[in-house]
Amino acid sequence: MTGTKCGTCRRRFRPTRSDALTCSPKCRQKGYRRRLSVTQTVTGNVHFSSQTDLWETPADLFAALDAEFGFTLDVCAIAENAKCRAFYSPADDGLAHDWIGACWMNPPYGREIGRWVAKAYESAQAGATVVALVPARTDTAWWHDYVTQAEAVRYFRGRIRFGEAAHGAPFPSAVVVFRPSQ
Repeated sequence: MTGTKCGTCRRRFRPTRSDALTCSPKCRQKGYRRRLSVTQTVTGNVHFSSQTDLWETPADLFAALDAEFGFTLDVCAIAENAKCRAFYSPADDGLAHDWIGACWMNPPYGREIGRWVAKAYESAQAGATVVALVPARTDTAWWHDYVTQAEAVRYFRGRIRFGEAAHGAPFPSAVVVFRPSQ
């Protein structure tokens, strides 16, 4: 049989168009998925994937905010990246404790983020000041329910770089300030 070899299954086929590289739509889709997974393997690192929801706070950003607010408690940290002497680790479950004083929060950016933002809002209502670094997801319920009621929302121009990442985050970020009601 004469013709062209399929780029995916390597069978020979007679192309119906001059630009056909695969023998069928099924092979075209399979080839697309294969190319996509190769691209993700080559270019993907933890900062461009969902492999983790833990993003280390940039040191210079935290230093500037700490100078302004004087944080006493990091409500959501691991020992390796805690920003305050007092902190709640995953084993402590910061959501189960009262937050008092000036609190720093860089929550896990996964599905549980809404619970963390709700706790920040509620803690501010109870007297704490909570400053949070969150993805600017203005289309989410937690953003509309809680962030819109914050004292201040500070947006970044461009994307911030977390931890030792070589590139900026694949999402916009914001610092949200929850203060006690006057």
